[in-house]
Amino acid sequence: MSTDRQHTGPRAVVVVGVSASGKSTVGRALADALGAAFVDADDLHPASNVEAMAAGIPLTDEQRLPWLRAVGRAMRTETDAGRDVVVACSALRRTYRDVLREGAGHDLAFVHLTAPREVLAERIAARRGHFMPASLLDSQLATLEPLSDDETGLVVDVTGPVSDAVGQVTAWLPTIGATSRTGDDAAATG
Repeated sequence: MSTDRQHTGPRAVVVVGVSASGKSTVGRALADALGAAFVDADDLHPASNVEAMAAGIPLTDEQRLPWLRAVGRAMRTETDAGRDVVVACSALRRTYRDVLREGAGHDLAFVHLTAPREVLAERIAARRGHFMPASLLDSQLATLEPLSDDETGLVVDVTGPVSDAVGQVTAWLPTIGATSRTGDDAAATG
């Protein structure tokens, strides 16, 4: 992952990962730590997408595209208003992250949350009131495309406390553009 690009102006950070990786929890905590706005992309899904996922039906790219565009617009609204923003969004494929970048109008910093499948399955089983059923975890893991070398990003293991993940990200963000460390090096030293 690249750490050699820096966006001047308000910063947009997208916390990505599969269901139950902690995107919303880590994203909210990160936004608080940065004094940034927080957007949960799940809140921008149309009702038809939520109904499909609740029924255990994975979304098609045609169903995702308008949602991803709405998420990109939400980021642009925040940064155009001069505010930093943290967004929790699965963004499992490179093409989805490209749509987010296009909608935001500038490069984004991606934080990819990871955990072993068993941990994710336990978290899904323990959740109440969320539309994403455990049956979709394997399809999300199969869909997941890790961040590419040319994407500004950091991989963070979230099996530990949320504060550890937030600390890694807040230590990494100032290094974007300041070093040529890879995402793996940043994760190892974060």
